[in-house]
Amino acid sequence: MCTQLLEGLEMTLIIFFLVLIFSLPLGLIVCFGRRSKFKPLSWIVRVFIDILRGTPLMLQLLVVMYGPYFLFGMRLNPTWRFTALIIGFVINYSAYFAEI
Repeated sequence: MCTQLLEGLEMTLIIFFLVLIFSLPLGLIVCFGRRSKFKPLSWIVRVFIDILRGTPLMLQLLVVMYGPYFLFGMRLNPTWRFTALIIGFVINYSAYFAEI
């Protein structure tokens, strides 16, 4: 039982650090887009932030996980779950970091 907890802790820390490494730079880019003087870009980024902050994270994860299959008919391998998790978290947290 203790090994399962350690494996879970290890996976949690891997997810945490990957999301932090990728979402901070993306959040900075989104922030610059939001503060841009070019109004169409600022508006598009504002809508992006509002949508991501206004929808539940679980819904976003479901869209990233199953969206490619249902929209484009792509066959996804079993490792896609981890990749979809990282992509979903990174996109979500980049919107939050952009607001911060």
